[in-house]
Formats: sequence, structure tokens, C-alpha cells
Amino acid sequence: MRILLVEDDHSLAQAVAAVLNTQHYVVDIAADGQDGWELAEVCSYDLILLDVMLPKLDGISLCRQLRQEGYQMPILLLTALDTRTDKVMGLDAGADDYLVKPFDFQELTARIRALLRRGNSSLPPVLEWGSLHLDPSSCEVTYGSQVLHLTAKEFSILELFLRNSQRVFSRSAIIDQLWGADKDPPEENTIKSHIKSLRQKLKAAGANYDFIETVYGLGYRLKPLPQEQSSQTTEEELFLTQQQAMLAAIAKGREDFKAKVGSRIAVLEQATNALTVGTFDVELRQKAKQEAHKLAGAMGSFGFAKGSQLANEIEHMLEGSTPIDQAQSQHLCELVMGMQRELEQTPVEPTYVESVSSKQCQNVLLLISDDSKVVEQLVKEAATQEMQVKTATNTADARSAIASSTPDIVLLDLCCPYGVKDSFKLLAELSNQTPPIPVLVFTDQNNFTERVEVVRAGGRGFLHKSMPASLVLQLVTQELQHLSITEARVMAVDDDQEVLTVIQKLLEPKGFKLTTLCDPRRFWDVLTEFSPDLLLLDVEMPYINGIELCQVVRNDPHWSGLPVLFLTVHTQAQTVEQIFAAGADDCISKPIVDSKLINRIFNRLKQKVRSYKTACLIYPMICGRTLPNSHAR
Repeated sequence: MRILLVEDDHSLAQAVAAVLNTQHYVVDIAADGQDGWELAEVCSYDLILLDVMLPKLDGISLCRQLRQEGYQMPILLLTALDTRTDKVMGLDAGADDYLVKPFDFQELTARIRALLRRGNSSLPPVLEWGSLHLDPSSCEVTYGSQVLHLTAKEFSILELFLRNSQRVFSRSAIIDQLWGADKDPPEENTIKSHIKSLRQKLKAAGANYDFIETVYGLGYRLKPLPQEQSSQTTEEELFLTQQQAMLAAIAKGREDFKAKVGSRIAVLEQATNALTVGTFDVELRQKAKQEAHKLAGAMGSFGFAKGSQLANEIEHMLEGSTPIDQAQSQHLCELVMGMQRELEQTPVEPTYVESVSSKQCQNVLLLISDDSKVVEQLVKEAATQEMQVKTATNTADARSAIASSTPDIVLLDLCCPYGVKDSFKLLAELSNQTPPIPVLVFTDQNNFTERVEVVRAGGRGFLHKSMPASLVLQLVTQELQHLSITEARVMAVDDDQEVLTVIQKLLEPKGFKLTTLCDPRRFWDVLTEFSPDLLLLDVEMPYINGIELCQVVRNDPHWSGLPVLFLTVHTQAQTVEQIFAAGADDCISKPIVDSKLINRIFNRLKQKVRSYKTACLIYPMICGRTLPNSHAR
């Protein structure tokens, strides 16, 4: 765990650092508020110890500045000022706790442990992972009943993994977390040696050698524990629960948005008043334009579609530097009033469409064929693969089966009763649903024209009936693996927190692992640490715009293949051309529509998986080697 100590009393700072080092914390020291701010910007800290009376920038101002910039780490204030007013000011500035000098070092370390647990409420005082137990207060580590004798760095690495049990850490990320800024970082092979030693000590205590496993091309993590048996919640109950949770979250987000939107509207009102009295300047114009831009993206996402259109029109009026005449000023005032009226209306609730069967324990295959011999072979093979099969002998029965319970995938015989024409009609219907139901067709024909028609109707595969049942089911399984990519990692960058909230509420209930970022200046650190499978970017942001971020990604050999989707209110041809020229894969207009966003993400991730599988086929031909499965991310 890494701590930033901002304290101008050198002796006290060194004493605190020494005590914390005995607890295996890595401590960076800043002697004034400005240095503290600069370190917090470039390094990732788990906690900040902050003196109140500091040169250059006092502790309360620094605390407030950190919170305004969105930093979420716990902050513990240290001060000799023991008055109620000072405590209130510190806590109101965003501090999590307050300790008065002189303080007891044991109390200080206890408060730090409490704050770190609070920062991750799921973590108990003693960290556990299966039979492994690590006690941060006593620095004791046991596996089962066996005590592990670890070095300070081995302890720190193990604690880092336990406090972030779902994350993969590269060697460079471990160095960033566990070596102080004032010390020369070790070579990355040093981390490899520490991991090897940790594995050996864990194995000697009874753990598997890969208790800390290597994730090819990414780094290290704790090996996932066996999954507990899932509850017997029915598909319908699970679906309703997910939908209710999502709608409740969106409703809460909308209320939060309405509570905060007044300050944004106030900036626009200030601009219209300034135009009336002749005090409208460049700075106010730019500020009003930025607020209009954020409102254009957010209002529609919370059900205020008309308000989004009005905000978009305001943004266009404020673009450039051309003076605004009296008629335009009057129109701008009307647009702002219209937005206020729109917020008083009942928003249009978004529609959420999702397959009930998306989280089943068993995948459901709907097999449509009247060829009893083929059906029998496929059903028998599916049983060995723990795949649930439902059958229909014709397209009419198939439609009834799909209406009552949506399958995960469909295997369609083009020669089933009602003819090829109706089979293609059903194929097109399923492919055009939201989300689509994947369909593989199989037939005893093998002509090119039919293959083209399958593609045009949206088919995902063209199989011949002569294929063994095991191969057919293998191809079905591969297609289902394409569909399981909703557990992929998505990184969203947008300077509007409301937009990020909408994205979070849409993606996380569907299983995506999501990280969001408001400040593009921290982009590279978050990108390399989170290692996303797909990137969502806003176009217009302060400091660094989305197009520049996309170019940065495309210029790096490691990230050049990362799928990049843009979210923007700017749909002019010139902007869209710039987006794709920078290397974007797709562009989605705001306000965000849930089905459109999810389907676009799904399609891009599916293409990434297919590209990887193609590489797996080609690579052995070139090198006589295979690619490891873990790299398929």
C-alpha cells in the first residue's frame, strides 16, 4: 500500500514514515502543499496523510482541490489546531478523518488501517483468500496453520494482491505501487524474483505453485477461487431483478442530475444576462459553451430528449468568435428558458431490452429441423457438453418456442418444412432483434448463392449436414464464446460525469467490467493499469480531446489494435471524418441509446475475438507454435 505524507516538519515526517515502513507501507514525503499536489497528480496513492498548516498551499485547500478534481483516496488530516471550526472546515473540504497533534503512533496506524478498509468496504480487518490469511496489524501471514516468513517486499506484494483481488498487476504497476518516488525503481526482473520466492514459500506451506498466477502478456494476479454454487433463482426472477435494479439506478441518477443541473443552467443564464448588458466576454462564452456541451450529452440520456436538442442548439450558437446580435441574444434566452421548462416535465423513460437467458448456468440451443436422425445425434452430443437443447420441427413451432423462452443460439435446418424461403425469413427476424439471436444454418446443399443469402439474412455460420455432430456442437460453442464477451473490460473517458454515470448503469448490470475517467490528463496511467478490451471516448474535452487520445493509442504498438468507439454530440461530416481518420472503429451520437451502445460494443468486441481466433489459426502455420488461450482477451 502506498501513502503520501504531506508534512513540513521534517523530523516528524521522517518519524511517521519510519513507523509506517515497519507496517510495510510505502511512504512518499512532500514538504509543502504544492509538492503534495504534484505528487498526487503523477502517482497513485491508497491514502494521503495531510498536515493543515503547510507552506505554498495549506492542507485544507489541497484537500478541497483533490476532491474537486475527483480523487477518491482516503485523506487523514494531521494538525495542531484542535478547534471545532478547524475540524468542521477540514471535514467539509473532503477529509475522511482528523487526528490532532501530538498523536499516538499506534492510534495513527490504527486509523490508517480503518480508512483503508473503509475505502474497500468488502475487505475485513484480516485479508483472506481461500486458506491464506494476512493480518495487516500484526504483519503475520499464514496458509492453513503454517506461518509464512516473508520479506518486507514479499509481504507488500501479497497485500497488494489481496486488497485488489480482481486486478492483474504488471511488473511496472507493482513497482509504481510499492517503491517510493524518492528511490530508484528496481529492474522488472526483481519483481519476477519476488513472485518466484512468494510462490515457493506458499507451495512449501501447502498451496499450489500457481497460487499467484501469470496472465500472459499482462502480469500477475491471485488465482481465482472455485466458484460457489449459484442460487436457484429462476430466469424470470433474475431478469426482473436486474431490470428493476437498473431502472432504480437510472432514476436515482436522474434525480442527482436534476439536483446538480441548476449550476449549469445558471452559467447559461449568466451568459444571456451578460449579452443584455454588454458584458459578454470570451471567457464567459467558452464556459457557457462547455456547459451547453455537457447538457447536450446528459439531458437526453436521462429522458429529456428535447432539452438535449435545445442544449445542442445553444452550443452551436456559442461556437466560434462571431459577435452575437440582438436577435440571436433573444433566441438564446428563449432556448435557456425552454431547457428549464423541459426539466420540469416528466422524462421519457428509456426502454431496456435484454434476453432473459443471458445468465443461465446452461446455454440453451434451439434446434429447428425435421431430420430425426440429425436431431437425435445433435441432442445426444449436446448432453455430453452440458448444453440444453430445445427442438422444433418447423418455423411456426420455432417462433412459439422463442416467444415463450429466448434461446442463446439457434441451429436452423434450411430444408425444414414450410420451405427455404420461410427459413430465411425466420433467420432475418432473429438477426434483426435487439439484441440479436445468433443463428447457424445447416443444410445438405453447398452452393455459393445460398451462402450469400445466409450472410445477407444475418447468419453466423454455414454448416453442412455431413459434419460430425461433435464438430457442429464445437462450432456452436465457439459462437457462444463470442457472446460471452460482455465480461470484457471497458474504459470510458468523458468530462461529463452524468454521461459516465449513464454508461456505468447500462454496462455494469450486463456484466461488463468498467472504469471511467473525467480527466484526460490521467488517461495513460489508467489505460495501462486497467488494460481495457474496448475504449469509449468523448470528442470534446478540456486539456486533451478524444481525437488526440485515439491517435496516442494508435501510435503505440501494444494498444494499436484496441477497439475505439466515440460518443459525441458533434455529427457534422468534418468531425466524423476526423474521428475515423484518427483510427476510430465506430462513432455513436449522443444522447446515448442503450440498445445502440450495447450492440455496437458487442459487435466490436466480437470482431476482436474473431481476429484473435484467426491469428490462432495462422500463427501455427507460420511458426509451428500456438498462442496461449489466456491471451484471447
